[in-house]
Amino acid sequence: MTTVEDTFAEVERLTVRPQFLFVRGGLSERRKSLVIQARQRTGARAERATIGEGFTATKKIGNAVVRNRAKRRLRSAARELLPRHGVPHTDYVFIARMDTAEIGWQRLLDDMESALISLRAALNGGPGPA
Repeated sequence: MTTVEDTFAEVERLTVRPQFLFVRGGLSERRKSLVIQARQRTGARAERATIGEGFTATKKIGNAVVRNRAKRRLRSAARELLPRHGVPHTDYVFIARMDTAEIGWQRLLDDMESALISLRAALNGGPGPA
């Protein structure tokens, strides 16, 4: 008998710029509070059945305090949703937008969940963004 926890994939952090640049060439979903980019891995990294996650916030969204708050909120939401809705062998980059630091928590979760579901469909060959 399998439990819900058995279906969760392990998540690892993207740490170096080439990993972020690789993901940029893949699919993306935009919502009011965030942008999520996703790309399935190739090469040696594709052998590991983990999900990669990276977080970024540009200076355009505010000063260091605002950027850090936005990234903390994205990390927390991703910790909750990515193991359930992410695709193994895939890297995701979460990009903060102007509203990320201030938007309601439930709205941020809803935006992230809907974007992850859309990306999952597109990555698995289902209907997705053009």
